[in-house]
Amino acid sequence: MTRSFSHSIDDYPEGIVLPVDKPYRWTSADVIRKIKFAAIRHFGKKNLKVGHAGTLDPLATGILLVCIGPATRRAEELQRSPKEYLAGVTFGATTPSYDLEKEIDRFCPLDGVSEAALRAVLPGFVGEQDQVAPLFSAKSVDGVRAYETARRLLKEAQRAGRSFDPGDVLQSSRITIYDLELQSWHGRIVQDFTDDGQGRIRVASVAGLELPTAILRVACSKGTYIRALARDLGEALGSGAFLSSLRRTRNGGFDITEAWTLDEVLAALGPDQP
Repeated sequence: MTRSFSHSIDDYPEGIVLPVDKPYRWTSADVIRKIKFAAIRHFGKKNLKVGHAGTLDPLATGILLVCIGPATRRAEELQRSPKEYLAGVTFGATTPSYDLEKEIDRFCPLDGVSEAALRAVLPGFVGEQDQVAPLFSAKSVDGVRAYETARRLLKEAQRAGRSFDPGDVLQSSRITIYDLELQSWHGRIVQDFTDDGQGRIRVASVAGLELPTAILRVACSKGTYIRALARDLGEALGSGAFLSSLRRTRNGGFDITEAWTLDEVLAALGPDQP
């Protein structure tokens, strides 16, 4: 089915909400810049507002809700909606960012790690709870993004010749995990995604590592960090863990089956888009 838009934004009095399947290694801001440039040209309106309703980490794929025109007023409402993810959690190692944006900094014992042990602890993570966000995140602390603080602390640690420990820098936030289901268990890292090679975010190498990995379906509230959930699951099993893959499959009432690829959006906004 060919998707297209008229050339008048006035034909969309409530604006446009697009569930876009964010490419791997693209930031949410990268996607918005690309779509905004195309939308301004297509609709011929220089002050056209384009934004998103809930960011996705660069190494995540899946639904990024892009709001165009009057729909940007709905961004906060859409962000409050429950979200659903497929998350790959790899046990036996940690990274400072809790995902593969940073290299593995520590290997951990696997004595207590098994499919049965994970199934036993999962129910304890369902419900309302306090969660400490990753220090390498966009969370704001006293007006400063947490990742900016993390970079400063990391540089200071490197200059002092000591290891970097994010510590308990961030205060916890109240979040809710509505459902947490183990979908599969593997003896190696599983990364099921398509990399278009255009993303500017680097990825730590895990080639050749055979570490146990769980694929989890997570239904949760706004503000939940799946990277932090991976960290906490590793600790619950007496080991360490990091997020090796993440795909958002539901957001704002949209399912991943309804998502547009970035190429489809750009084509709908004009075949002459760069």
